[in-house]
Amino acid sequence: MRISLSHGTIFTFPLGRVMGMARKAGFDGVELVINHDFQKVNCKKLIRELAEILPINSLHAPFMLLDDWGNPVDSLKRSVELAAECGVPLVNFHPPSWVGVEFGFWRWMYRITDFQKEVGQGGVIVTLENMPWVGRFKINPHILSQTGKLIDFIQERNLFMTFDCTHMGSGKANFINDFYLCYNTGRIRNIHFSDYGHGREHLLPGRGILPLTRFLNHLRNTGYNDTLTLELSPAEFPRDERIIVESLKEILIYLRKETEHPSS
Repeated sequence: MRISLSHGTIFTFPLGRVMGMARKAGFDGVELVINHDFQKVNCKKLIRELAEILPINSLHAPFMLLDDWGNPVDSLKRSVELAAECGVPLVNFHPPSWVGVEFGFWRWMYRITDFQKEVGQGGVIVTLENMPWVGRFKINPHILSQTGKLIDFIQERNLFMTFDCTHMGSGKANFINDFYLCYNTGRIRNIHFSDYGHGREHLLPGRGILPLTRFLNHLRNTGYNDTLTLELSPAEFPRDERIIVESLKEILIYLRKETEHPSS
């Protein structure tokens, strides 16, 4: 199992420093979130330079409008093209938001019959991420919010999944059963790992209410062999780079301890 750091965890730092901190902490690689750092630059050159510091295990397609990236469909396609050109094996994306009136994106998704062939072009793994329940009334503003419908969609259309712990936990604190349903499809290729509690997402493990150690033990016992990505809120850390690196090292020790077999 590869353990990545989402660059969104410390996106308040320049990209080069994010990669350097992840390397110092001992991560196997990084998930790059395509954000404002990727506007009006040679993205291919930038990604290749960053990959010289530490492997890039995945790209997260934009979930905001960026200059020169077009609409959500265009930005997903461009992310896949970049991944293919730069040797990044996986691209993750968010489903359309019905609150955000992303109906064109919604219709496009339902026209695809084989995501790996039509979008991934047979070379890049394309994953869909489950989304959170938010606000006072716990509404999920995205399509495919019900686990059963999400599973049916990814199976019928040859789409893989990024399972986000905090997003599922925001709707169901005891999210393990829903995780089992997703895991048993054999289609999870990436996991976004963080805690959830008290209405706050992407907390440090132990600061929320999710059964994360049990979750990690399941990955160990079933031999999960894809990517686990630590995705925390930058608000969980002070601005001191040294303290951040030491904190990340401690979390990484925990992740490895709970997922590695005693004989390994």
